[in-house]
Amino acid sequence: MEKYAWKARILDGQIEEYKRRHREIWPEMAEVLKAAGIRNYSIWLVGNTVFGYYECEKGREYTARTQKESPVVDKWNEYMKDVMQMEMDPETGAQPLMQQIWDFN
Repeated sequence: MEKYAWKARILDGQIEEYKRRHREIWPEMAEVLKAAGIRNYSIWLVGNTVFGYYECEKGREYTARTQKESPVVDKWNEYMKDVMQMEMDPETGAQPLMQQIWDFN
């Protein structure tokens, strides 16, 4: 299973709103994530930086393509623009993939 990690910045004063929106994730957004083969998804916070990690059951390319083609993901990204800053990868339309440099299993 391929791994995917990303990071973004929460805008000043918006941490609690960011957390609330994720506690109340839209059912249709959860369905897109499942359909994209995303498993074991978690988001971590330090200061105003969020770090996300998930595993791609169907591979990173499939996961990125499924999200890029989803109008629900577009709607979610628009919904989140007022609480966070994230530049999307122009090739995949997804969060820029962080480079893994070490793994301990």
